[in-house]
Amino acid sequence: MTATPTTAAMKSIAFFNNKGGVGKTSLVYHLAWMYADHGLKVLVADLDPQANLTSMFLDEDRLVSLWSDDGEPRTIRDCLRPLMSRQGDILEPVVERLQPTLGLIPGHLGLSRFEDLLSENWPKCLDGQEAAFRVMTAFHRIILSGARQMEADLVLINVGPNLGAINRAALIAAAQVVIPLAPGLCALSALCDLGLTLRAWRQGWEVRAKALPAEVSIEMPSGEMRPAGYVVTQHSAHASSFAEVSPAWGDQVSRVYRESVQGESCPSHVNPGDDPHRLALLRHYRSLMPMAMDAHKPMFFLKPADGAIGSHIDAVRACYQDFETLARKIAANANVTMG
Repeated sequence: MTATPTTAAMKSIAFFNNKGGVGKTSLVYHLAWMYADHGLKVLVADLDPQANLTSMFLDEDRLVSLWSDDGEPRTIRDCLRPLMSRQGDILEPVVERLQPTLGLIPGHLGLSRFEDLLSENWPKCLDGQEAAFRVMTAFHRIILSGARQMEADLVLINVGPNLGAINRAALIAAAQVVIPLAPGLCALSALCDLGLTLRAWRQGWEVRAKALPAEVSIEMPSGEMRPAGYVVTQHSAHASSFAEVSPAWGDQVSRVYRESVQGESCPSHVNPGDDPHRLALLRHYRSLMPMAMDAHKPMFFLKPADGAIGSHIDAVRACYQDFETLARKIAANANVTMG
């Protein structure tokens, strides 16, 4: 039997930037709720060893229960236990149902211990070793199993801010990659590194996938990780257009993204407001985020009972519109229809 590539049918999207502090986790959290609010069945996979996204979704009591070390398979780390102990293959995930159309494969701080095993097995795939392929495809197969349980329309993959082996294996499981950026010169350097790394990972997996023996049956990801665009986050609440963030910075981001991430030639000057790769310009939202954290819900679901009164009411409405517009753009790129 031969491996069956299934990632494309799964509509999996990773959110990735090797620089931290760009609002990536909050972005995934809010998009997941937005898609569920529009009737899509959404599975979120928290593959960041810091597990901050899991902490946003779940209250402390549930986290204590999930992270108790009693041997029950509840988190991504638990699904990997047999592989990490070199005593078997992955376990089926237990999807945490946040509501009927929204599920979570919870993260775990112990996931970082999977890093060494992934690094060790990346070169072994070139020798066609079945065990190495089982390690490298573990995230993909766990996500695929969870998506089948939910009959998910869309899978959102959250990863940490680094270029390590865990993120390489996580992005292999993604058909598309959305890149969040925060305004600042560091974003340009991060984009260059990210673009080079994505191409290297994509090419590296393509070579390795060809080395899988024909008689081995493993559900293999395509490793496509196609860039789906970038999202500028945390800009000034008073800026209403991309150019108002910083004309020079916006021009450079457009150019660097095209050249480093897309591998496209770029004209000498790009109007950042016309950049087709820019998916959204999200404002900072100021006091809405801490209010949402206290209420344990997305910013755009805040009610007067949560403290969203006066000018906050208009801000909540604007926040909903911002995320709905962004969600539709990402869904359209993934050929997913929103209600």
